[in-house]
Amino acid sequence: MPCQSSDELKALVIEAKKYTKDGKVADYIPALGKANPKDLSIAIHYPDGPCISAGDIERKITLQSISKVISLALVLMDRGSDYVFDYVGMEPTGDPFNSIAKLETMIPAKPLNPMINAGALVVTHMIKGKSIEERFQRLVSFIRELTNDPTVNYCEEVARSEFETAHLNRALCYFLKQHKIIDEDVEQLLDLYTKQCAIEMNCLDLAKIGVVFAMDGVDPVSRRQIMPPDIARICKTFMVTCGMYNASGEFAIKIGIPAKSGVSGGIMGAVPGRFGIGIFGPALDEKGNSIAGIKLLELLSAKHSLSMF
Repeated sequence: MPCQSSDELKALVIEAKKYTKDGKVADYIPALGKANPKDLSIAIHYPDGPCISAGDIERKITLQSISKVISLALVLMDRGSDYVFDYVGMEPTGDPFNSIAKLETMIPAKPLNPMINAGALVVTHMIKGKSIEERFQRLVSFIRELTNDPTVNYCEEVARSEFETAHLNRALCYFLKQHKIIDEDVEQLLDLYTKQCAIEMNCLDLAKIGVVFAMDGVDPVSRRQIMPPDIARICKTFMVTCGMYNASGEFAIKIGIPAKSGVSGGIMGAVPGRFGIGIFGPALDEKGNSIAGIKLLELLSAKHSLSMF
């Protein structure tokens, strides 16, 4: 079913787009620096099939940190929550997503949660498979199942750009390896992780993933249980407490829905029991979140009382 244009969403996009001038694209990853900071689009996917949208929702974007919540769901299904949370914590952090500070003071030195880079690297390390390619294909297959889109793949240019500039993530990996939280070759893990972050799709696909989480792991079209309800619940909880980097508390108060952002400017939202949201707005605020995308969600949440609190 095609996504129908919505006059209401168009008006909200026009209002929120004014804020793009205050943001900046993520040019520390050279390939992401090519984005147009004035872009803003949104798709909303409902459980019974229909979709409404505004803006250029067909434009491909890379998942970046949005992939963290998806890899977490896969690994929780692979290994169970007891195993996963032996190696990564469940607590929010007030530090930036790429900080090493808490690792140096925690005993044992495990990452605070799976939504910061250190925690996401540990989760990616846990994806099962005999090779990097097999592990990556398992993740891509899972994402294709969530989106019902067999064409989803990754952007080689972005993956290469991230791999070549991933100095801080290398430092995190070596620290984690020193403390026996991970035990594989750092360059291989970074190869897998940067490809994971470079998986690309459009806003409609993002909204499709959001609605699966919103409906407790059920694909609303096929009615198949893609992930167990408890895993969907765990992931949504992390999205609320840690999903918007170190702006998650303010986001919970002002908007109040489970959401995960990425430095490409993507936001995936899951309004429990109601619908999924996909947003693309590459101009970022100082925390690394889409500045206009957050404003758009704030307007939408206020207008339709979307907060779960």
